[in-house]
Amino acid sequence: MTSGEGEIIDTRPVALPLAFGVAALGILVFSGMDAVMKGLVIALGVYTTMVWRSLAGILVSGVLYAGLRSPWPSRAAMRLHLIRGLVSTVMALGFFWGLARVPMAQAIALAFIAPILSLFLAALILKERVPRGSVVACACAAVGVALILTGQARAEMGAEAFAGTIAVLASAVCYAFNIVLMRAQAQVAEPVEVAFWQSVIVGACLLPAAPWFASVPAAGHWPAIGGAAVLATASLLLLGWAYRHGPASYLAPTEYTSFIWAAILGWLVFDETLSPWTVAGAVAIVAGSLIAARSKPVVV
Repeated sequence: MTSGEGEIIDTRPVALPLAFGVAALGILVFSGMDAVMKGLVIALGVYTTMVWRSLAGILVSGVLYAGLRSPWPSRAAMRLHLIRGLVSTVMALGFFWGLARVPMAQAIALAFIAPILSLFLAALILKERVPRGSVVACACAAVGVALILTGQARAEMGAEAFAGTIAVLASAVCYAFNIVLMRAQAQVAEPVEVAFWQSVIVGACLLPAAPWFASVPAAGHWPAIGGAAVLATASLLLLGWAYRHGPASYLAPTEYTSFIWAAILGWLVFDETLSPWTVAGAVAIVAGSLIAARSKPVVV
């Protein structure tokens, strides 16, 4: 396969279980990054953390990008890089701000509405009718969110946790669009190219306000910032490779393994307990996502 400028994009088939395993590993790595970022955001604030992680990410992915002597992106690929970078900036700020205020497992469970929303967005972008199964899936997701919010209210987590929940839900809307973009990117750009340009564009979006709102972290935080950048780059590379070699409908269930990792890491690192309401809500949202995945959009 070739991109818009004629460069060869390697899409040779691989065994689907291998693509599934790589995607699952990418989710595990991404969950580890979430745990590191939560600690940094609590200590430094979301903006400072995002600025320095983005700069570190440019360095890490830039070394790989230059070392592989990757060609300049095609016009179509650069357009996708730019759009996804802008969306990712808003998505990450909302998610990590919320993650610092709610348990990891709860934040991840709420983010599970993204695959359902992405189906509606794909239908809108591709001019497809929304199948009946997607409507049922949306209802399941609404029930799941309501269960999580009920558990939050019963636990009296306070206004900060509620604000964090709203931020995570807003981020999930951006992530739904991000999923659609990721599918398109995987067909026109190599994973290392995607990782590098996403870091560059997110950094470019954040840097203008840095002189006023960012601070220089203490020396003790730099290993975590570097680690977060390495984990973020590694997860982008793994997921980019997997989505190039396997259909999205087959790989989508790997997203749900993040709930397991979030529950484990939240308990080990932040002493968070897993609420039965969060588990019930996650089950309802995942059920809705599986219903949506089985639905076949009809092209208008």
